[in-house]
Amino acid sequence: MNAVAIDIPGRSLARSTATFFYGRPTLYLFLLLTPPLLWFGTVYLGSLLALLMQSFYAIDAFTAKIVEEPTLATYRQVITQPANLDIIQRTLVMAVCVTIACALIAFPIANFMARYASPRAKALFYVGVMLPMWTSYLVKVYAWRLILAKQGILSWFLDAIGLQPALDAVLATPGIGGPSLASSYLGMFVVFVYMWLPFMILPLAASLERVPATLIQAAADLGAKPGQVFRTVTLPLALPGLAAGSIFTFSLTLGDYIIPSVVGAPGYFIGMMVYQQQGTAGNIPLAAAFSVVPIVLIMIYLALARRVGAFDAL
Repeated sequence: MNAVAIDIPGRSLARSTATFFYGRPTLYLFLLLTPPLLWFGTVYLGSLLALLMQSFYAIDAFTAKIVEEPTLATYRQVITQPANLDIIQRTLVMAVCVTIACALIAFPIANFMARYASPRAKALFYVGVMLPMWTSYLVKVYAWRLILAKQGILSWFLDAIGLQPALDAVLATPGIGGPSLASSYLGMFVVFVYMWLPFMILPLAASLERVPATLIQAAADLGAKPGQVFRTVTLPLALPGLAAGSIFTFSLTLGDYIIPSVVGAPGYFIGMMVYQQQGTAGNIPLAAAFSVVPIVLIMIYLALARRVGAFDAL
């Protein structure tokens, strides 16, 4: 008995549509990318352009209203006033220190995860690294404030093991100390490193997993010492992961305003200045100009990273 083919309208339409787009791959790609590109261009780039436009306005000194005429007075205010330069310098130094500390801590962890951990241990490491990211950001910040407080857990523990004098000596150091760890730049540095460390470990681990073990074995067979193997083989091939992780830690520290507001010594950071000028002071042009500073710093960092070949192995 011969089978009779039944033409289902929906299936026929799908087959015709697939046939139509199969012969026109350019049109298919255009239709596929148009919605996300419209969203990206409208929401992300549109808001960024609006921010840049606001930064070229200024506040009238008498009426405190925004003068919508192009001017560089706001940028001149950012780069000439000592208080504003101090804010930029303070934020930049903290971002660089946090990035370096995260790299130094993350590299051994990521290397062990990529090269020596068993599959089960590697899974536990990944869960352990990502577990803090599943907790509320504000909960972690305020928890660290309690831990670093003058009568907090860390102070109690150091006093119990006889290291309270060492802590007092560190807190008495100009520039990083304060009444307590919760009110010092050192405490803020610790919280920043804790918050952004997973963003350094994960790209580094992924990058180190792609380093062929045969290259390391070949370097050892040729007489290279472990330090030489690290400098000439492992580190150059891990630079893309290190660059990606450092971009995360550097940019997140530059723009954060919650941690400096809750933990640390008195003193504005770029994120705090943007929040205050936009919300409390109502000086949107100055807030926009300060928002451009991290963008410029990140662009400079990317240019330097590209110059040293951090993206060559991508």
